Amino acid sequence: MHIPENYLSPETCGVLGVAMVPIWAVAIKKVGKEVPREKMPLLGVAAAFCFLSMMFNIPLPGGTTGHAVCGTLIAILFGPWSAVLAVSIALIIQAVFFGDGGILAIGANCFNMAFILPMVGYSIYALISSRKEGLAGELLGAAVGSYIALNCAAICAAIEFGIQPLLFTDAAGNALYCPYPIWVSVPAMLLGHLTIAGLAEVAFTVGILAFVRNVAPDFGAQNVSGASTGMKAFAPVFALVAILIAATPLGLLAEGDAWGEWATEDLAEMVGYTPVGLGEGWEWSSFMPDYSIGALPDWAGYILSAVIGVALLIIIFRVAAAAMKPTADFDR
Repeated sequence: MHIPENYLSPETCGVLGVAMVPIWAVAIKKVGKEVPREKMPLLGVAAAFCFLSMMFNIPLPGGTTGHAVCGTLIAILFGPWSAVLAVSIALIIQAVFFGDGGILAIGANCFNMAFILPMVGYSIYALISSRKEGLAGELLGAAVGSYIALNCAAICAAIEFGIQPLLFTDAAGNALYCPYPIWVSVPAMLLGHLTIAGLAEVAFTVGILAFVRNVAPDFGAQNVSGASTGMKAFAPVFALVAILIAATPLGLLAEGDAWGEWATEDLAEMVGYTPVGLGEGWEWSSFMPDYSIGALPDWAGYILSAVIGVALLIIIFRVAAAAMKPTADFDR
């Protein structure tokens, strides 16, 4: 679901980028009020679940691949606006350091996965969990919410892909960017996300949420009393992050590309021409493209990339915590 560079027109990227600016502004303000300083580093850990889940590529119907996002999970633990910020930072790190998603498409990818997904997922979760008490109700809400939310994000991406050949063509009528119209892109995206990818999102969200609620119930922003809990209480959660890091090479087993994330030469073979805007567009040289590092074996590069990504997230949120007021002065 990561839209690559030049698959969307600069106009589309610009509109969605501008749309995200006030959303990010609200998210920063909300997080500053809703997440205590002592728990801000834990939001970085939650963002790590998002980052890592997106590294577990899984095969989908039609020969493509997909992944979970865990945006609903973060929304449940820390609130939807915290999820907006956490998922956005994870997506930006992926684009800048690993070339997973385009730099120009950051606004579009954040709109789909960091805004639409957690907002929809949390709304459905809140509706269901409020009507069925206890952990069972919470997990049911998480399951339904995360499944629907992932597919809503996929529909948004599919629409963004699909309007390109309808709006942007050359003199010969060929698409300048993504060549597949909306009546192709929407069914193609939904085929994989209504099936395997949706189930993967449910598995990651419900599995991690159940684990966290069992071993570290104070993990999250809901329990103010947990703000002073020592970090040792969250050791099982940190251990789960380490296990997921070690397991990320499993994502290499899925063959093929995600729908809409093909290399330019592969797309040219599929449609018979290279869209001009895609072939001649701007490219960002990421530091560790496709989560590979120099001559390291793919599995080692994947693990090291996971370590770097998680470390960056935790550092960013620790720096944010250092800039906040102590909880004693917090305006709840």
